[in-house]
Amino acid sequence: MIDLVLRNARLRGGEEVDIAVDGGIIRKVGPSLEERGRQEIDAEGRLTTPPLCDPHLHLDGVLSVGDPRFNRSGTLLEGIAIWGERKPRLTRQELVENAVEAVLWEFAGGVQFIRTHADVTDPTLLTLEALLEVKDRVKDLVDIQIVAFPQDGVYTFPEGEALMVRAMEMGADVVGGIPHNELTREDGIRDVELAFELARKYDALIDIHCDETGDDQSRFVEVMARLALVTGMGEKVTASHTTAMHNYNNDYAFKLLGIAERAKMNFITNPFDNSVLQNRTDGYPRRRGHTRVDEMVARGINVSIGHDSIMDPWYPLGKGSMLQAAHLLLHTAHMSGYEQIFSLFDMITVNSARTLQVESLYGIEAGRPANFVVFDAADEFEAIRLLPECLYVVRRGAVALRTRPAVRSLDLGPFRREIDFRRPSR
Repeated sequence: MIDLVLRNARLRGGEEVDIAVDGGIIRKVGPSLEERGRQEIDAEGRLTTPPLCDPHLHLDGVLSVGDPRFNRSGTLLEGIAIWGERKPRLTRQELVENAVEAVLWEFAGGVQFIRTHADVTDPTLLTLEALLEVKDRVKDLVDIQIVAFPQDGVYTFPEGEALMVRAMEMGADVVGGIPHNELTREDGIRDVELAFELARKYDALIDIHCDETGDDQSRFVEVMARLALVTGMGEKVTASHTTAMHNYNNDYAFKLLGIAERAKMNFITNPFDNSVLQNRTDGYPRRRGHTRVDEMVARGINVSIGHDSIMDPWYPLGKGSMLQAAHLLLHTAHMSGYEQIFSLFDMITVNSARTLQVESLYGIEAGRPANFVVFDAADEFEAIRLLPECLYVVRRGAVALRTRPAVRSLDLGPFRREIDFRRPSR
């Protein structure tokens, strides 16, 4: 007798299997397993996948919308200004409580791997301290990576570089940057170079907010791509946002993506914030505020989707749903082709695991940690269409979360049936 058997689970690709789990490890995967479990669950042919990932989140800002005021212009810069007004009043307790709540929201939606950015431009490094506490507090639910993120820029004030070093010494996992927010192009280049220097020193990953603007002359991603290529660190390097790339002339973008492809670096797009914040000054016609996702995917570049903000000065809505983020990107990135819809699911699962460098801990196969989720949908296409509930979240072999989906019972005249929004079988 083993701990758990999940019966009739439909894996990505359509194969229906049983999953046998014991001691927190997947022991066997296959059809009609003979093993018996102390606990057995029938997935009834529903989509069963490795956990979702959120590779770009700001847990230090979550659930703070309206404090001290709302972002009325909807711009990135006003969001940064509001955050600056709030920072002097932050408390560790508030930061921790809000972040833990947001982690629980994401966990309920199937997320078990998160990369969060911590603003390290405050000399107290309070946000980093708080998120290190959160990381430890929720470790049984979610694996968290923390980015040392210089929200105001590294070289816009005297202590910036020293604070980045202190943050890495305190235990940040990833080196961040924000070159387009520096005072000059030269400072922006130095911002990127510092990230690579610190990553080598501390054997850390790199994730830089890069060219998060509509300015087609913001071109720091080329600096990142060159360093990723010449240092051989490409698979450890991530450029987040890169929204300016949307507005580059096509000849330049073609060359740039070729370098990024050679470097094997990663990109993260953030549909919620990018669609709301970018190109606010365009008037009409208005360009779309995200990077060139479809062109990257066509080249085989690793692209992931992040949630970015949950009810904060930059984005007022959200509940931590990575399926909803993929659903939105389908529309804004013109990725409604059949195969493209499945690639969107890659961007919240396997692509993100690659970005986070957790592939050895990831996947539904014998010997891997027993972390997986069951969605109330038949396949990835239906999951992105329906935005269904996550029925079961299994973490290290334990059924950590169960969801009872809504039942809609119609009873009027000749109409007596349940409505579940599924296409009738033929």
